[in-house]
Amino acid sequence: MTAAPDGLPPLAGLEIARLDWRQDETGESAPHSTAFDDVYFSRHDGRAETEHVFIAANRLPERFREWRESRPFVVGETGFGTGLNMLCTWACFEAHAPATARLHLVSTEKYPLGRDDLARALAAWPDLAERAARLVAQWPAPVTGVHRLRLDDRVTLDLHLGDTTERLALLDGRVDAWFLDGFAPAKNPGMWRPELFAAMAARSRPGATFATFTCAGVVKRGLAAAGFAWRKVPGFGRKREMLAGEIATPPADERRQRTPWFTPPAPRPVRRVAVVGAGIAGASLAAALAGRGVAVTLLDREGPGAGGSGNAQGALYVKLAADTNPQSRVYLAGLLHSCRWLEALDPARELWAPSGVLQLAGGEREASRQARFLERHPLPAGAVEGVDAVEASRRAGVAVATTGLDYPLAGWVRPDALCARLADSPGVDFRRAGVEGLEPAGDGWRLRLADGETLAADQVVIATATLANRFAQTARLPLQPVRGQVSRLTLPEGAPPLRRVVCAGGYVSPPLDGVLTFGATFVPGDTDTGVREADHAANLAELERTLPAYVAALRAAGTDLDPAGLAGRAALRAASPDKSPYAGPVPDAAAWADDYAVLAKDATRVPDTPGRHHPGLWISAAHGSRGLASAPLCAELLASRICDEPLPLEQPLADHLHPGRRLIRDLVRGKQAWPRGRTGVEKA
Repeated sequence: MTAAPDGLPPLAGLEIARLDWRQDETGESAPHSTAFDDVYFSRHDGRAETEHVFIAANRLPERFREWRESRPFVVGETGFGTGLNMLCTWACFEAHAPATARLHLVSTEKYPLGRDDLARALAAWPDLAERAARLVAQWPAPVTGVHRLRLDDRVTLDLHLGDTTERLALLDGRVDAWFLDGFAPAKNPGMWRPELFAAMAARSRPGATFATFTCAGVVKRGLAAAGFAWRKVPGFGRKREMLAGEIATPPADERRQRTPWFTPPAPRPVRRVAVVGAGIAGASLAAALAGRGVAVTLLDREGPGAGGSGNAQGALYVKLAADTNPQSRVYLAGLLHSCRWLEALDPARELWAPSGVLQLAGGEREASRQARFLERHPLPAGAVEGVDAVEASRRAGVAVATTGLDYPLAGWVRPDALCARLADSPGVDFRRAGVEGLEPAGDGWRLRLADGETLAADQVVIATATLANRFAQTARLPLQPVRGQVSRLTLPEGAPPLRRVVCAGGYVSPPLDGVLTFGATFVPGDTDTGVREADHAANLAELERTLPAYVAALRAAGTDLDPAGLAGRAALRAASPDKSPYAGPVPDAAAWADDYAVLAKDATRVPDTPGRHHPGLWISAAHGSRGLASAPLCAELLASRICDEPLPLEQPLADHLHPGRRLIRDLVRGKQAWPRGRTGVEKA
């Protein structure tokens, strides 16, 4: 497959590893790759080999014991395979690291195992069973991209699915110790290329170590050319020698020569963070930071889950473009992340349900768009698949007249209850208070509260939706308020069931506690939050257009469909001009206008000046109507950046979410910088 139009590798499903199970020298069954004609490990001594080649040669036991950094220790691996190396590293970390230390695992894999094969392979080591079960439970769909798994409170695993060299070239993060693994160079020459070693070097921290089982000449030459010092050390078992070494001074990140404005700010103290806004964006970020040991003050003038996050039931869904673009990549990654995140947060499913989401093609134009999407994005059925009207009807539980796209992992959430749960996370101190202003104070910030008090914080995150650009530092970020009203209908006994969230022009969720929630209206620029009968009528009309047979069945069951009798709720969502969220450091707009003024005359004359930001000030906003799919991933993105960790998205996608992207766009187009306080949105 060729690269996608946005320059990134194709957004697609990956081929599952093809295995056969052969007896090793002990007569035990071990996994063997039919594609590479090589074993993943020997069941007899596979774990001992891992301990010798990767754990000991990287000196991990002593390095873990001595680790006192606030950031996590980062291990990078080229080839996840069965996950044995990572599970052994996790066990070593728990055995040796201080209680306050954290571990971040980054691993690439082009041919991921199927879930059943993964479980079978790891069953060989009963003492790793609990760790293996956590890995298997979160095992992602085989979709290219980054998949973040929270293995426990101190251990995070980022699976980068796709070609190893491509994945490392896109990694936004730096590594302390490398496991240079994979099938042998003679079996898998496509991986052991100069580009791989160069990408490893560029993603290394000063002094990063590596270890590998092979002494092949192509590996020694590639490592040396990339800047690694290598030495031969005793190998394992019948293998006399292997390689280990380190890189003293990694090369500069050349990727920033093209986009210096997106250079991330240098890490700062992160003892106490104030998060302003307790909707899904702010509450998920507060919980993410608190889970890393940061003391968080969460502030909201109303309470958790007010505003656009205050509905009793909302759809966890996305709408992906027919042609691959960064926005679709972010939202699909966000959807898959939210599903794993919710399952880990609420395994009892009191706050959500993975009912599946059916996106109907309401007409020929949408049917054609969906067909193009499926043709250009060969994704696994576990992520999204096309269905005909018969299958759509079966899955929805009601008669459907059109084809559609089905997202089996998606569903619905209780946003108000979810925000309340997150605000009550250990380490989060919620305060009901409005914030009137922000002022730099020493190495941190002083927040002026509406009641006249002040609050000090090392860093601040603004997550106040339509009000996010009311502060002096964020005033030039364009945001548009969008009014939305949902309708709620109490169903009588005997009402027909609805098993899936169904979307078209609006959405309707399966009944919750006997109440059907549907909507929502979409009125840009309207800031009134009063409930309107006319909007109830519009929601009913849209429901009937989408599911006429279902509405007819509701009437036959005696349901009162008078708009005047419906309950509902109206709130404001915030949108950016390009309809992607803002998630990143807040740029110093005046400094950017000076530093990059030359772009207005010649966009190819890129200055080498790194982007200047308001130190320790961040934003998560403009999540619109799909915040349940974007806000939790953006929370991880910001928490990772604040805590100096690898990011859960590829670097180009993190750049796509950067709040300064619009400033650069306008400079390149020779437009006047956004005036202070402007909230209008022009067409992108």
